[in-house]
Amino acid sequence: MDKIIVEGGVPLSGSIRVQGSKNSALPILFATILTEDPCTIRNVPDLSDVDTTVSILRELGMTCERDDAGRLCVETDNPDCHTAGYDLVRKMRASICTLGPLLARRGKAKVSLPGGCVLGAEGGGGRPIDLHINGLRALGARIDLEEGYIMADAPQLEGNTIDLEGPNGSTVTGTANILMAATLARGKTEIRNAALEPEVTDLAHFLNKMGARIEGIGSSTLTIEGVKELNGADYEVMPDRIEAGTYLIAGAVTRGNISVEGVQPAQLESLTDSLEQAGVLLDIGEDQIRVSTNGSIRPVNVATLPYPGFPTDLQAPLTALLTQADGTSQIIENVYKNRFMHVPELNRLGANIRQNDNHATLTGTNNLSGADVMASDLRAGASLVLAGLAAKGRTVIHRVYHIDRGYERIEEKLASLGATIWRDDQGDDPEGETEATRIADHQA
Repeated sequence: MDKIIVEGGVPLSGSIRVQGSKNSALPILFATILTEDPCTIRNVPDLSDVDTTVSILRELGMTCERDDAGRLCVETDNPDCHTAGYDLVRKMRASICTLGPLLARRGKAKVSLPGGCVLGAEGGGGRPIDLHINGLRALGARIDLEEGYIMADAPQLEGNTIDLEGPNGSTVTGTANILMAATLARGKTEIRNAALEPEVTDLAHFLNKMGARIEGIGSSTLTIEGVKELNGADYEVMPDRIEAGTYLIAGAVTRGNISVEGVQPAQLESLTDSLEQAGVLLDIGEDQIRVSTNGSIRPVNVATLPYPGFPTDLQAPLTALLTQADGTSQIIENVYKNRFMHVPELNRLGANIRQNDNHATLTGTNNLSGADVMASDLRAGASLVLAGLAAKGRTVIHRVYHIDRGYERIEEKLASLGATIWRDDQGDDPEGETEATRIADHQA
């Protein structure tokens, strides 16, 4: 099992370009099910989640060809396929986004209940699919749950008014699923309390390029006038704001001076505001942000919220930075309340973090020291890499397949900025990790 090894204490310098957005690319790729015409998707990141998505599309009768420039060409080969099986779907929660396109284009779907990051049960910060199912039922779909599968059919979806407000805010993947299904529904659909995340906006622009009729893009109310069919399209995925934020934090946590390029700064305002409060120096341009420090980090209080609030996906990386603050910081996780699995591992490195329910208190220290730690999920893994960059000595991060789900060759990119970091693909498994544990954790 691969490990990432970091020798900390090296300030980063140089420039780095952001990959295409994972959270945008996945639903856009699933949206190609809505047409039998060829689609070309550009700026697709080289990630294990994208590999899983391609495998699911192939299982659903699609041909997928990829080149080294991040271009993925997708076309329907067998429109009679409608089953997305357990072995693939369990690997990531975004697989649920096959449901809407299959129903809308092929009239039926059999989709395994998805896996994904295990961040809490429904009502406690988890990711229930109730809003997906209720929304599709409102469009006329008949849906049952049988033996771990969502069984759905709908010869013709009908437009309706659907509210997607959930217990922790609007559902992002639920908005994507209902939006895709509504493009081919008969009549008008109005989605109220639609998620505002830029990745939803990116999907909507792609669908309109395919011939959909979506209005209100970027707002909480989306109006979709259904069309009879969609066409193929050539589309470039937006940059990954979470990767961009992670590298901005990497520059700050090492007291470095780096430029993160190919970004959309407006999408990162909640992070850049917090970094400026922490005393980080930022030079924000049209499509790049330069980050540096005067050597000190101030404590900051942060509460995660749906976009445009502070993103939950950057909470763990920011936590790594705030371990270096001169004082006490507070973090409140309002989106996924159990998203603090990085805290015990950061404390192993010498951090002083106390966590109670969805609240964490951090007393900063400049005395992190390297140790063996274990990534429990994607963003927790990123936070451990960042902490390793700041720590004295050697940090070894295990279970880095979690990190590979969302960061394209993270060790190579950080090494290009001067970090002493490498991947060891010859190491033994972490002590106590069983094959069953590895299978379960791969769902994260």
